Amino acid sequence: MIEQGSTGEIARPAAMPMWKRVLGVLRPSRAHTASTATLLLMVSTLVSSLIGLVRTQYIAHKFGSGMEADAFNAAFVLPDMIMYFLVGGAASVTFVTMLTRYRDSAREAEAERSLSVILTTMLLVLGAAIVLAEVLAPYYVKWWFSGFSPDKVALCVSLTRILLPGPLFFFSGGLLGAVLLVRKQFTIQAITPLIYNLGTIFGGVLLVQKMGVSSLALGTTAGAFLGPFLLNWIFARRAGTRVKPMLDWKDEGLHEWVKLSLPLIVGVSLVTADSWIITHFASSTGGAISLMNYAKRLFAAPMAMLAQAAGVATMPFFTSLWSKGKRFEFATGVADSVSRVVSMGFLLASGLIALAMPLVDLLFRGGRFSRSDSGWFVMYFSIFCLSMFLWSAQTIYARAFYAAGNTFTPMVAGTIVTLVSLPIYAGMYHWMGATGLAIASDIGITLQTVTLAVLLHQRRMVSLAGLDYAEIGRCVLAALAAGGAVWLVFSVGMRVLMHALHRDGGATSRVGDLLVLVAGSALWMAVAWLVLERMGSTLPRVVWKRLGLAR
Repeated sequence: MIEQGSTGEIARPAAMPMWKRVLGVLRPSRAHTASTATLLLMVSTLVSSLIGLVRTQYIAHKFGSGMEADAFNAAFVLPDMIMYFLVGGAASVTFVTMLTRYRDSAREAEAERSLSVILTTMLLVLGAAIVLAEVLAPYYVKWWFSGFSPDKVALCVSLTRILLPGPLFFFSGGLLGAVLLVRKQFTIQAITPLIYNLGTIFGGVLLVQKMGVSSLALGTTAGAFLGPFLLNWIFARRAGTRVKPMLDWKDEGLHEWVKLSLPLIVGVSLVTADSWIITHFASSTGGAISLMNYAKRLFAAPMAMLAQAAGVATMPFFTSLWSKGKRFEFATGVADSVSRVVSMGFLLASGLIALAMPLVDLLFRGGRFSRSDSGWFVMYFSIFCLSMFLWSAQTIYARAFYAAGNTFTPMVAGTIVTLVSLPIYAGMYHWMGATGLAIASDIGITLQTVTLAVLLHQRRMVSLAGLDYAEIGRCVLAALAAGGAVWLVFSVGMRVLMHALHRDGGATSRVGDLLVLVAGSALWMAVAWLVLERMGSTLPRVVWKRLGLAR
């Protein structure tokens, strides 16, 4: 009821408190708008990256780069391969497309039936593959990780067998989660990766004394069940979806799903295969699998935020432009997005490389993670950071193909690039050891990115001439100047001071690392900003505007 004030004016309803608005956005059944979904998923990505970093810290602290750590990190490869080659990791992506069309045409009963058929069929396929993998795991581990000792092989086999049910939970949860995505309910999708990462941590904290490294594998599988599967199942049922065991090889939905997913299944992208190839060759170098995995995960945290910022709205935006026949706007939009992520990638990489040592020491050193481990970690991490702009750019280029309805071309291109890259990984490893694998990874993603860019250019979809080379050049110079200044001040000029700060170890060294990070970050930002401003870059003004500090 609306009341009147003493002056006779109608009193306006009080504004909803902030905490109620936040809870409203987080309500699982809420149908989100594009803006609230984007905000929710960006926050989820940030939190998930932080929890994932804590997960990596815990593993490194408990097991360092020893046999248990290598075996645990290697144990993920076979489950990942099964998930990739049997469902292409695309269960929810392709099913969302189908469900959206069914829902728009008021055929939800047919959609529910197809969901039951697809889920039943693929659970049988995945279940059979997992049972077979459980049996053949010893032979696979000896073959793929030929450098492992017999004890490490036995431990890796045991951990692999614990992790193998994971693809069942991810696939089932992906299909059920598509039901929620079609209803624009994104909260569960934002929560499930958090639970998955927390599962590993809690498994270790609760059971590590009794089970050793196996506690991490058990916690990881439990996290996959509780998060990606169970939460999606509960809220899909609340949305009214009922799944029944059902087989029908003639079901149109099953045929359509296979048709949509097949291009994503039969090909191999280096984006996915990179970690598999690295673990294969690195198995002959003790500790290399763990240290390179840790470096990749630390690299993935800023990488995820950069890619998320670049790609949150690009897919629907590009799809809309292409479907409306606005080819020039499509090409310009893709080129502008690539120019932005490449520029930001260069800048971000320079700061991370310059401050890599205090960053790694602060986050990871301690427990069974030694100073020597930090040195190799920094080496691998710095090499990976050099390719940050390429990983971001290839994501945008791939989305351009998908927006145009073309999944076949990037699949073929990715497969060819992967095959061409294999001898590069092998050659670099035999020449430079594990460090060569990190360099080979950068070479491989360079080939992947350039190939996609050239194919788009040849098809007159996105011209290479459309990139803002002037702005990219300004950002490269700013990155070199800022990174160089930080390196000179903190790696050369303050070497004596840093040695003193590290001399006593413990809390003193942590304080020193933190001080170097804070001071180094401030210096990096100041130099980068000054160079960009002096060279007439638009980036500082854009940042000020985004922060609400300029009109």
